[in-house]
Formats: sequence, structure tokens, C-alpha cells
Amino acid sequence: MKKFLEGLGVLLVLQGLAGIVHGTTGWFRTFGLIRRLGFLHGYEIYAGGVLAVLGVALVLVADAAGRAEAGKGR
Repeated sequence: MKKFLEGLGVLLVLQGLAGIVHGTTGWFRTFGLIRRLGFLHGYEIYAGGVLAVLGVALVLVADAAGRAEAGKGR
């Protein structure tokens, strides 16, 4: 489960960064979930930042859960 959460967190970080880059420069037209969501039009940079922060938080939570689970086995 730890690897899945870490992978999902990394994917969220990448999508968030792609949204920020696309919102500021117009690059990454084909890569990015935020661009495809019509209700976020005009808020791509903010949504990208939120996704990136959520991704980092998910990776940190997965790491902490993995450490706690490893500590139980002792």
C-alpha cells in the first residue's frame, strides 16, 4: 500500500507541476489533467499548486505510514 500511495503522490506532483508550467508558458499541451477540466479554466496555476502540495503530502503520509508499519514488526 505504501508504494501505491507514493506512486499516486508522485503522479499528483507531476500533474500539478505540469499544470503550473502549462498555465504560465503554454507548454505541456498533451500532458496534464488540469488543462482538460473545463471548470478550472482561469485557475490552472492555483489548481496545479494545490495538486502539487497534495501530492507531496501524500508521499509524506505514505512514508510515515511505512515507518510506523516497520516499527510494529520489531
